[in-house]
Amino acid sequence: MKILLVYPRTPATFWSFQHVLPFVAKRAAFPPLGLLTVAAMLPRDWELLLVDQNVSALSDAQIRWADAVFLSGMVVHGEAAHEVARRCSELGRPVVAGGPLFTTGHADFPEVPHFVCGEAEGVIGELVSDLANGTLKSLYRSHDWPDVRRTPVPRWDLVRVRDYVTMPVQFSRGCPFECEFCDIVVMNGRVPRTKDPEQVVRELDALRAAGWRDRVFLVDDNFIGNRKRARELLRELIRWRERTASGMGFFTEASVNLADDAELLELMVRAGFRKVFLGLETPSLAGLEECGKTQNRRRDLKEVTRTLQNAGLEVMGGFIVGFDSDGEDIFQRQFEFIQRSGVVTAMVGLLNALPQTALYARLAREGRLLAESCGNNTAAAINFVTRLDREILIQGYRELMRKLYEPGPYYRRIRTFLAAYRPRGPRLRLSWSDVRAFAASFWLLGVWQRGRFGYWRLLATTLVASPRKFGIAVELAILGHHFRRVARAL
Repeated sequence: MKILLVYPRTPATFWSFQHVLPFVAKRAAFPPLGLLTVAAMLPRDWELLLVDQNVSALSDAQIRWADAVFLSGMVVHGEAAHEVARRCSELGRPVVAGGPLFTTGHADFPEVPHFVCGEAEGVIGELVSDLANGTLKSLYRSHDWPDVRRTPVPRWDLVRVRDYVTMPVQFSRGCPFECEFCDIVVMNGRVPRTKDPEQVVRELDALRAAGWRDRVFLVDDNFIGNRKRARELLRELIRWRERTASGMGFFTEASVNLADDAELLELMVRAGFRKVFLGLETPSLAGLEECGKTQNRRRDLKEVTRTLQNAGLEVMGGFIVGFDSDGEDIFQRQFEFIQRSGVVTAMVGLLNALPQTALYARLAREGRLLAESCGNNTAAAINFVTRLDREILIQGYRELMRKLYEPGPYYRRIRTFLAAYRPRGPRLRLSWSDVRAFAASFWLLGVWQRGRFGYWRLLATTLVASPRKFGIAVELAILGHHFRRVARAL
């Protein structure tokens, strides 16, 4: 059996990092972990070919080669996925589609004959049998939450790891919170399921064997959803790092209650974690209450970020405008909070209702839904009737994003972060890509572009006052180029 696995091209988004990829001579930010994991569940005697359209083009010859095409993607890949499915249909090859895009939105793809909804571990045996027998069903749905301790090591041999900036590894699935706008609990449940620490180490060893030495993204819905298990993993990672002398660095996603656990923060830093993404959402208490963000209420979110920065972690933040309770002052409030807290990487998005979320259901009951979400966190689009005037909301959002990433405010925010940041933990590997990016930034940011004075001031003051922070200052300056391009295109 010949299986072609296809990951669609990602449009220009906040997390695509497409405008900084030339700096580091990479083709894409992340490889498709879901497809690589599914590939590891297929029979070893099957022939597999993976095409990530962010790395290379998909040819008709590759489609014709396959007995079946496995297609996956996120909501943001909808348009590109339609194109792949259309081409496969025209060439007479059946498509089996799965992943977040199809789990919550398969009804929007009439050109796709077969779907896997939910996590693949629960249905892979039946799917493989039906493929081999030529009796594929139209729908395979996992009705439970699979035990991720049985999930195999991804097939890293199907990609060239050097094409990517970061490698993803998954430790857990699920999140204990129920934010109204989030679809995590729809797809992965409220009770976090974790892999064994030794299992994660095997995946890291497999990455090392594939030639990977750089940063790793633990792509958990909430890394501390089960804090006891997270501690166990961190202690194992510390032992693994000591045993292997690895220079890998880690980053992940977590909830703001991470700031309450000093021991956990210490373990993360010792294990080599350098960044964490937090869903900060809004400085408006009314907005937090409206969306059910209980973990963010009754706490000082600026102090949360400062605690993590002091511990040695850079805080990346997710923010939302467009809640029913938001007034016209929300844009200035968001700007001031982000600047003062030193959240350099601030992903601000317009609220959108994702399929099957509690927000989607509420807006449907209220007759306010207008369309399906495009899945792009930073698109100037809203798929429901808003309380705040729609044009005021969209224009205010555009101005907020551009203001945040203009050189002046952006470099000031970096300096605010660096003043609070206390780099600790093991020294991480400096790669050739890092050196190349640093050299390229000299010309583009230091000579060619507006804001060059702020760039040189940042580098000079950091080098003199805090040389250990110099590398992260350069990295953030380069990332600002991408974020500025995204903001200006809104």
